[in-house]
This record gives sequence, C-alpha cells and structure tokens, in this order.
Amino acid sequence: MPPFDRTRFRLPRGVRADALLAGGVFVVVALGAEAQRLSHGGDSVPSLIASWLLIAAVCGALLFRRRYPVTAGWFTVLATGVYYLLSDIDGPLIVVPIVALYALAAQGRMRAAIGMAAVMVIGMAAGTLASGSDVTGTAVFMLTGWLVAVVALGSVRHSRLAYAEEEARLRATEERLRIARELHDVIGHNISMINVQAGAALHRLKKDPGQAEEALGAIKASSRETLRELRATLGVLRRVDEQAPTAPAPGLARADELVASAKLAGLPVRIERTGAERSLPAPVDLAAYRIVQESLTNAARHSGAGRVVVRFAYGDRELTVVVEDDGRGSAARTAGSGGRSGIVGMTERARALGGELTAGPRPEGGFAVRARLPYGTTGEPMERSGR
Repeated sequence: MPPFDRTRFRLPRGVRADALLAGGVFVVVALGAEAQRLSHGGDSVPSLIASWLLIAAVCGALLFRRRYPVTAGWFTVLATGVYYLLSDIDGPLIVVPIVALYALAAQGRMRAAIGMAAVMVIGMAAGTLASGSDVTGTAVFMLTGWLVAVVALGSVRHSRLAYAEEEARLRATEERLRIARELHDVIGHNISMINVQAGAALHRLKKDPGQAEEALGAIKASSRETLRELRATLGVLRRVDEQAPTAPAPGLARADELVASAKLAGLPVRIERTGAERSLPAPVDLAAYRIVQESLTNAARHSGAGRVVVRFAYGDRELTVVVEDDGRGSAARTAGSGGRSGIVGMTERARALGGELTAGPRPEGGFAVRARLPYGTTGEPMERSGR
C-alpha cells in the first residue's frame, strides 16, 4: 500500500470551501426535512414550495459568509425564523445559523455573534410561549447551551489564530533585527576600515608610494569582501533560487583576515589563544567573529591605539573573547557615532546565546571588551594537526 501523500490531499479553501459547506448543509437539511414530511405528513403545495425556497436561500447564504459575514449571518437567522413560522415541517434548518454564528465568532466579531445568539434564543422562547408546549421549554434551554458552546468554540478558534499571527510577526521582527545587525556589522566594519586605509594611502602617497599602493590594494580587497557579505546577508530576503555562496561563512577561522585588515589600517593586532581549541556551534562562531570585528572597528575609528590584543579562551562550557587596546579614545568610542549602537549590538548577540558582554575603559588605560559565549550542547574539542 503506497504511503499517504499529504501534498496530494488538500482541503478546499476560499470559494470552493464555502460552496462545499453550503452544499453539504443543504443536503443534510433537505434529507431531514423530507424525512419529517414523509413521517408526519406535509404542507400544502404553496407552503411546500415556500419552505424549499427558504431552505435553498438560507443554505445559499453560506456562500457569502466570507465577503459579507455579518449580513449573511443575520439573513440566516431571520430567514430561518420565517421558515419555522410558515412551515409545518420541523426540519433541521437551525443548523445553518449555528454554522454562521461559529464563523462570526471565529473571525472575532463577538458583538454580532452574541446579538444573533440572543435573537435566536428570544425567538425560540417566544415560540415556546405562543405554543404553550412543555416540551419546547427544554428545547429552549438546550438551544441556549448549544449557542453558548458554539460562540465559545469560535472565540477559542479566533484566539488561536490571533496567537499564531502574533507569533509569526514576532519571528519576522526578530529576523529583521538579525539582518539589520548583520548589515551593521558588515558595513560598519568594512567601510570604517576602508576609510582608515584610504586616509593612510593619502598620507603615504608622496612619502612612500609602495605602502600607499599596498593600502589601496587593501581597500580593493575590503570593498570586495563588503560586497560579498552584503550579498550573502541580503540573500535571505530573496525568494529566488540562487547559487549557494562558496566563500566560508564568517567565523573565528577567518580571524586572521580581520587582523591583516587592521594592520593595513595602521592598527597592530595580536591574537592569543588559551585552552583546548574546539569546533564551535555556528551561532557562537559567528557571534565571536562579529564581536571581534566590531571591537577592532571601534578601536580603529575612535581609540588611536598603538596595540590591540585579542584573546580567545576555550573553556569546558563556554568561549571567552577579550579585546583590549591601549588607546585614549574610550570616551569618544562610547559616545561617538556608531560606538554605542555597536556595543549594544554586541551585547544583544551575547545575550541571545545565553552569555554576557561588558565593555568599558580599563583601569590602566585603554578600552576592553569581554564576552562570555556558552557552547550550548555542542562544541567538541578539535584535534590539532600541524599546529
């Protein structure tokens, strides 16, 4: 027996679903009315024709329950009341306004739903008093319970849909914030380095053309890297099939590239590693890379440092990243353009992984950024080969 394929079996939606619902309800009501007529005797021919026309009209109103939900709902209630007044056949036409009532409650139109339910109960009670029957009193009580249950179920359905939509909006907002953070890190770092390298090239152009040419080459490489990362980041916003990027994703494996770029901008950087180096989960690897990237960018733009030390401490459960410089521009870094937003972005990255980040002036001078990034459930030690 072949396995069940859910992609081939899909429930109808929209107009087709409304047509199927209206047709199914019409069949149920027609069979019930016809059974009543055959067992208890029928109306006169004019009354019978009027009854069938009302049944068709009430069931047909379900075709408009999406476009005109309130109007269609009230029509089913009033037309059903007319049906029970004119016809001697007690058919199950009450099912139709109950369906419309549920649809209104599921759409969050509680005022209209409660009003319709109240009119149905009052109408049923008026019929009970007019007929003077003891049995119909119980019927009114049961109808009231059914209507309350239907409205409650529709309200629960509306609440679940609203919750799902709100959750989807929150996920979309988080994704936009993630993309904005990536764009800030990519553009902020690379453009800042390009600016510093361009200034160095202009300064050295006459005195040392060789070093100026080297700085211009670094500008070219930095701009190419900026475009590559920008395309990769914006690619998540596209819905088209594109060739997968072949360049490695940002991570600590590319930390040496950050160091080389900083050195070309006139910022000496040294990397120190302690502990058993291990393969990091992708989110931790990316966060550590971005924190170092942003810290070097701030150091190059604001600190005027003569030395920067980047330390990676691989612990048993977490990675500690420390970036220290001996610059004098810590105040400008925290208050200047882009500095505070960069520190906030780094802090958010660390907190998103269950870690923490602190940034501020050092007692002995300069500025320090310290981040603690838990591994989570992964982070296995790597075998060092040829290192």
